[in-house]
Amino acid sequence: MFSHIFVGTNDFARAQSFYTALMDALGIQARFCEPDRPWAGWQSAPDPRPLFLIGRPFDGEPHAPGNGQMVAFLAPSRAVVDQAYAVALAHGGRSEGTPGLRPQYHAHYYGAYFRDPDGNKLCVACHQPPP
Repeated sequence: MFSHIFVGTNDFARAQSFYTALMDALGIQARFCEPDRPWAGWQSAPDPRPLFLIGRPFDGEPHAPGNGQMVAFLAPSRAVVDQAYAVALAHGGRSEGTPGLRPQYHAHYYGAYFRDPDGNKLCVACHQPPP
């Protein structure tokens, strides 16, 4: 469905540090990092798409997070949701909702919500029942 998702930043080094730690926690492989441009990308496995990208906005204007916009990463287990949330907060993220069940979405929806250091809203969600 998606080719790529791009999230803007005003401080590439800070964002790169945050997303490297988060992607490592989620087991998502880095594809490239070009600090001079600046942008970086991570890819899905086994396919090369979709890509998740960070960088300065193309138009050169400052980045501003959108109200009502969110990127949600899929986690294979509830433990990975917990780990990713802890990593995000340890790397400058701020909580928008602690890890837990959200039965209003469906019976097994387990998610955590947070913002990256630039204010972009993110989610990590697992849709599997507990083992």
